[in-house]
Amino acid sequence: MQRLIAALALSSAAAFVAPVAPAASTALRAVEEFEVGVQAPAGFLDPLGFVAKDGPEAFVRRRAVERKHGRIAMVAITGVLVHNAQIEFPGYLSKSADLKFSDVPDGLGGFFSIPAAGIAQILAFCALVELAWWPANNYSGDYGCGFFGTSYNDDPETKATKLNAELANGRLAMLGIAGAMFAEGQTGETLAQQFENLSFSIV
Repeated sequence: MQRLIAALALSSAAAFVAPVAPAASTALRAVEEFEVGVQAPAGFLDPLGFVAKDGPEAFVRRRAVERKHGRIAMVAITGVLVHNAQIEFPGYLSKSADLKFSDVPDGLGGFFSIPAAGIAQILAFCALVELAWWPANNYSGDYGCGFFGTSYNDDPETKATKLNAELANGRLAMLGIAGAMFAEGQTGETLAQQFENLSFSIV
């Protein structure tokens, strides 16, 4: 177990390291090993041979899916941290239900306190983003927004660094939000309560 924890810690820390170009191999698996997201120490990791089997087009789609999941996870873990810090919107989430934002409990239970109409609005907004605003068929993930409004299209090196950072942070965020959800399910405590009670048992 200690070895597993150490390996996870090292791999997480390595996600913040700038990517190192791996040595060229005779089997490039139909994808350049200098692709964005190829980071030390794993390099281009495809242990199950999906790229060799499905081709580069499938790789591009999977990379787009990874990027999108990472972005959603970053929003999710930020929301968990902010809400557990008792930072909430003022006013009402639902005036008709007399439900204020401050009435929504922390953790997973908060989702089930949202009225059905609110859930429908969230799903409708997600559908709008997926189908029209930032369409899912744009595998590049570039929707013309830039990095906080700044475009790096004229600076490929900086753009690659930013994209690598986004993927690395997205991977960590996916682990973070999954860990927070599993821990809450195991302990029955929100993230803030776990920190308060030091409920960090791994057994």
